[in-house]
Amino acid sequence: MHFKSIGLVVLISLIGVFCFNLTGLPVPWMLGPLFAVLISQFLIKYELYWPVKFRNFGLIIVGISIGQAFQMNLLAGAGWLVTFMLLLNIVLVIISIFMALGIQKIGNISLKTALTCTVPGGLAQITVFAEEEKDIDLAVVVFFHVVRIISIVFLVPFFLSGHIIQASGGDSLELGSIIPIILLIIASYVSAIVGLKLKIPVSFFLSPVLLLVILNVCSIDTPELPSILLHIAQLFMGAYIGLQLKPEMLKLGKRVLILGIGSALFLLAVTFGQALLLKYFLHYSLATSFLSTAAGGLDQMSLLATAVGADVSVVTVFQMFRLLFVFLVVLPLLKVACSMIDKKNDISIVKS
Repeated sequence: MHFKSIGLVVLISLIGVFCFNLTGLPVPWMLGPLFAVLISQFLIKYELYWPVKFRNFGLIIVGISIGQAFQMNLLAGAGWLVTFMLLLNIVLVIISIFMALGIQKIGNISLKTALTCTVPGGLAQITVFAEEEKDIDLAVVVFFHVVRIISIVFLVPFFLSGHIIQASGGDSLELGSIIPIILLIIASYVSAIVGLKLKIPVSFFLSPVLLLVILNVCSIDTPELPSILLHIAQLFMGAYIGLQLKPEMLKLGKRVLILGIGSALFLLAVTFGQALLLKYFLHYSLATSFLSTAAGGLDQMSLLATAVGADVSVVTVFQMFRLLFVFLVVLPLLKVACSMIDKKNDISIVKS
C-alpha cells in the first residue's frame, strides 16, 4: 500500500548519504537521510511514509551493537556516577522550569503547555502525558520536542566533528556468520517483545542491550555485526526522525516557531556546559561527555555514540538515568503541578 512512498524515502535517504559523504559531513548514514527527508517534505507534495517497524529494526541493531560494547567495569564507580548524574538532571530540570515561565510569558501559552514543552524527556512519553491532560496544546508540545530532538541529533555531530572516531563494526558480511547474526537479531526481537510486556521504556532498544549484556556476563560469544547493518540502522533512524517535523507544524505561528527553536538551542548550550564539567571532573572525551548530557532520546544519543566512536557504555548509562529520572520523578511532579494549576483555574472561574 505504501511501497511507492517507502521507496521514495529510501531513494531520498540514499541521496542524503551520498551528499554527506561527498562533502565530508559527519555521520552521513544518519544525518544524510535525516536532512534529506526533512527538507523533501517541504519541497515535494507526494506524501512520504516510513513504517515504525523500520525504526524498530534500526533500534534492535543499535541495541545489539551497544550491548556488545558495554563495559561492566563502568558500574564499579556507580555511587559517584549516580550522584553526578542526579545533580546534572536536577539542574537541567530547574533550568527547564525557568524556560517554561519565559515561554509562557513570551509565547502567551498556558503554563501547563509551557512546562510540558520544556520537560527534557522522550517524545513518546511526553506526548502520552500531554494527551491525558486537559488544557494542554498537544501540537505545540509535539513541535517543541521534535525540534529539540532534531536540533540535538543534527547539531551535536557538527560540534563533535573534530572528535569523531571511526565506529567499530565488522568489515563485511561473511557467509558463515549470516545464520548466527539472523538468530541473534531474532532473539533480540523476542527480547524487545518481552520488554514491551514488561513495560521497559524504549523496549526495542533497551531490551537487546540488556540481553547482550547478560550474554556477555555469561561469557556467551555473539557474532559481530557487519558495518552495513549499522549503516542501515542509522539510515532507518535518520529517515524516521526526519519525518517527525511535519509541514503543518509551521502553521503554529511565528512566535511559537521561534520559541521552539530558541529553547532547543538554549537547552543545547546548557547541556554543552554540563558536558564540559563532565569532561573536566570525570575525564571523559568531549564526544562521550556531550552525548551523555545532551537532552535527546536514549536511542538517538546511543546511536550517535556508536556512529562517532564515543564510549557507548557511559552514554547509555547517563541517558538511561535521565530517562528514568524523568519517568519516575519529573513526570509525577509535573502531574502534581498540572493538578494544582487546574485547581487554581477552577477557583478563579468560581470567583469570577
